[in-house]
Amino acid sequence: MKHGTIEELNTLGKGDFVDLLGDVYEESAWVAEQTYSEQPFVSVQTLTNTMQEIVNNAPHDAQLELLRAHPDLGEQTEMTDASEAEQASAGLDSLSETQYDAFQRLNDQYREKFGFPFIMAIKNESPDAIQTAMEQRVKHRRDQEFETALDQVHQIAKLRLQEIFSM
Repeated sequence: MKHGTIEELNTLGKGDFVDLLGDVYEESAWVAEQTYSEQPFVSVQTLTNTMQEIVNNAPHDAQLELLRAHPDLGEQTEMTDASEAEQASAGLDSLSETQYDAFQRLNDQYREKFGFPFIMAIKNESPDAIQTAMEQRVKHRRDQEFETALDQVHQIAKLRLQEIFSM
């Protein structure tokens, strides 16, 4: 149903609903499963707000697992189609060897300090801008960065929903 309408979404059964929205929050279908019971949605913004509220009200451990479901930026491993497209839009699929090494070093540093990967809404960002953000955010306190990472996850989800509904 890519490029569908919110009205069409409201007619889907739970399985199709979760299939469509299950990866809006990276490999965390539980968000879509819980969102289903909140229908009908009057707009994509209402859907977005509902999904954000479900994540924000989830237990800390569930939020942490959601963060940990995200791939490292610049990493060339298996990831969801959405993550692959987002990383490609930012040029992370064609980093120079020097850039790749810097991303790996920063990813390792970040993950070691915070216990989850660096997360940023990178669609159409440059590798240099992403690297600068990584260098700055690795200096944050854990609680501060946890909130920043959740905010970025919400931004990614919002962009993914806009793409699904062609906004």
